[in-house]
Amino acid sequence: MARRSSKTPPPEDFEERIVDIDVVDEMRSSYLEYAYSVIYSRALPDARDGLKPVQRRILYQMHDMGLRPERGYVKCARVVGEVMGKLHPHGDGAIYDALVRLAQPFTMRVPLVDGHGNFGSLGNDDPPAAMRYTECRSASAAGLMVGSIDEDTVDFAPNYDGSEREPVALPAAYPNLLVNGSSGIAVGMATNMPPHNLVEVIAAARHLIRYPNADLAALMRHVPGPDLPTGGRIVGLDGVRDAYATGRGTFRMRATVAVEKVTARRMGLVVTELPFTVGPEKVVAKIKDLVNAKRLQGIADVKDLTDRQHGLRLVIEVKNGFNPEAVLAQLYKLTPMEETFGINNVALVDGQPLTMGLRELLEVYVDHRFQVVRRRSEFRRGKRRDRLHLVEGLLVALLDIDEVIRLIRGSENATQAKEALMDRFGLTEVQTQYILDTPLRRLTRYDRIELEAERDRLTREIEELTRILDSDAELRKLVSAELADVAKKYGTPRRTVLLESEGEQVDAVPLEVADDPCRVLLSSTGLLARASEEQAPFDQDAATRPEGAGGAKRAKHDVVVSAVPTTTRGEIGVVTSEGRLLRVSVVDLPQLAHSGAAPSLSGGAQVSEFVSLRPGERVLCLTTLDESSPGLAIGTEQGVVKRVVPEYPSNKEELEVIALREGDRIVGAAELRTGEEDLVFITSDAQLLRYPASQVRPQGRQAGGMAGVKLAAGARVLSFTAVDPAGEALVLTVAGGSGTLDDSLGTAKLTPFDQYPRKGRATGGVRCQRFLKGEDHLTFAWAGAAPARAASATGAPVPLPEPDPRRDGSGTPPQKPIAVVGAPV
Repeated sequence: MARRSSKTPPPEDFEERIVDIDVVDEMRSSYLEYAYSVIYSRALPDARDGLKPVQRRILYQMHDMGLRPERGYVKCARVVGEVMGKLHPHGDGAIYDALVRLAQPFTMRVPLVDGHGNFGSLGNDDPPAAMRYTECRSASAAGLMVGSIDEDTVDFAPNYDGSEREPVALPAAYPNLLVNGSSGIAVGMATNMPPHNLVEVIAAARHLIRYPNADLAALMRHVPGPDLPTGGRIVGLDGVRDAYATGRGTFRMRATVAVEKVTARRMGLVVTELPFTVGPEKVVAKIKDLVNAKRLQGIADVKDLTDRQHGLRLVIEVKNGFNPEAVLAQLYKLTPMEETFGINNVALVDGQPLTMGLRELLEVYVDHRFQVVRRRSEFRRGKRRDRLHLVEGLLVALLDIDEVIRLIRGSENATQAKEALMDRFGLTEVQTQYILDTPLRRLTRYDRIELEAERDRLTREIEELTRILDSDAELRKLVSAELADVAKKYGTPRRTVLLESEGEQVDAVPLEVADDPCRVLLSSTGLLARASEEQAPFDQDAATRPEGAGGAKRAKHDVVVSAVPTTTRGEIGVVTSEGRLLRVSVVDLPQLAHSGAAPSLSGGAQVSEFVSLRPGERVLCLTTLDESSPGLAIGTEQGVVKRVVPEYPSNKEELEVIALREGDRIVGAAELRTGEEDLVFITSDAQLLRYPASQVRPQGRQAGGMAGVKLAAGARVLSFTAVDPAGEALVLTVAGGSGTLDDSLGTAKLTPFDQYPRKGRATGGVRCQRFLKGEDHLTFAWAGAAPARAASATGAPVPLPEPDPRRDGSGTPPQKPIAVVGAPV
């Protein structure tokens, strides 16, 4: 066929018509058509089933494809292709995005698609995989949405090209719009509806069915507020009430956070639930930006420990010296850990966008469900009437089957047979045709019994359906019962906590920990902790009684070998066996929990977590860094004594407090409180030397000390301590040797300190224990203030023997090996 050239003149009968249209009118009408298309066909959900057109088409097409929960998964690309080719005239990207959201448990309170593969993560931090990789099938709840759709329960309309038909709304066996919420932006309007709990929403719908005039307050007793898929907390319910009344309102969502001890040294904030649509990566990035900009203080580290097994877990370590509650208040204020949700309940009702409150939304759904159940009942009654009509005709034929056969055999053709049967038995054309189509093998006596039972059953069912259709009360009762079954089968507990108000004003909590007086304690097992001055972590009355002689039950790690007074934001020194003094920040130490249980330092942390120790080096005592104190007293294994001048430069983290001789090591150190203490040496050959600290001249940190005790050949110093002579004190010695009955225990002796006289410095002292047969040396020795507490190497309590007034008496076997002894603090 030849194409007319552009230069060819038009035919003679051609009449040119040019219509003048104002551009304003044309743009107005075109834009209104576009706006209506967006509102009605794309962006806003229908108030009846709570679905946008693309969502409805996905669920209906999956139902049509037979992708039920008990079937296998299929590629998402296949579902998208079927929806795009038959029902949805838009791009595959929009269809797949909608399908992904229907499968995300952190987006939908009741997911409608069962996804297999990567369907994204919370906050879209990890986008979903392409549809050629992922698979899907209908979720169990999707069956509730499309159930009974083949029973003429909803209207159908032509698709975009008229080749297919699609439902204008799904039957929806539960209020999907309220349960799963919706969000969308149309032209000139938008919708943003939060999810709710299925059980609560159905309870409200059933209440409205029973009491059609129920007010909002009665409905809110069943639906107190949204129930978000990600849990969290809703703070302040005034905006929720406004939204339920008018369709518009706002509320604040907060993360669920617990203050926990995340490391041995630090407290932290553990986030287990985030606000709706907020992902952990977004929170982590925002925190890091604020910390780098110095707008957020007190954060030491942020770790995202989220995984599939344990779910969301975001650990925010708080710097020592900062109140975790105050840091949390900053996080709520500056990060997405607290977000605002604006409710805008806009949905389509009879094709018109309306803003509705809770009652209106429930009314639209309940009316829709009434219509669905009524149409379903009419359809089922019609089907049963048609079947009953056929069964009754067949029963008529069975009453005189011989005559039926004779008439059929005597007829020239099927038409003549049909007319003969209709005239002879008074059957309708439908009944007659069914009789002719029925095989002879079914026309037996047994089949007659079955047909009579079926006739009775169909009659009862028709009567029941008629009763439902004729009675509004029966219809309401049926709809309410079906909703109750859905809630029972698919209901889950509430996830979101509703808070009427913020409760405690955390903004009033100071950000940094106050510089209050406290004490730092060191246990025999190397645990460090700080305790406030008001705390009394140790039962002094129980400590004064030796266990085994009516003493109270003790706890593990209850032996304190050193304690110093300080302040929370101050510093202390740690003296080691190699003559080093290491600085420790008090605020870094764990706070000792105040508990009514048996007192101990089990809540402390190992000292090695705060200072770096060399191989074989151990901590001997704690000391304040106050230069007004009398100083530090040190005793070595070779009998050297030294008083250290308290000069500790603040710019050095590590200091040498004594110049040790080759092969020598420190066996004891103690901070002098008054300078009036007695220094006590106890040697391995059971000699005890006691003399005033004033006999030792203070020396600088670089000095090597002076002679402290005179040692016999082969002897060494076992213990060096400082004892206040004005108070009650005790001396504990344990003897042992290769000839004892139990070399691991030996014999122990507890003696009052005042039984030992003072001697001059650098002398040999006096005997402190008489050896039994087989004993030739002391294995352990200690002198300190009463009462004395002993423990094993693991920190377990060890009972001590009764005090022996004889300074050179022999000992008695202890119940357990003694590794350390401490005095009260």
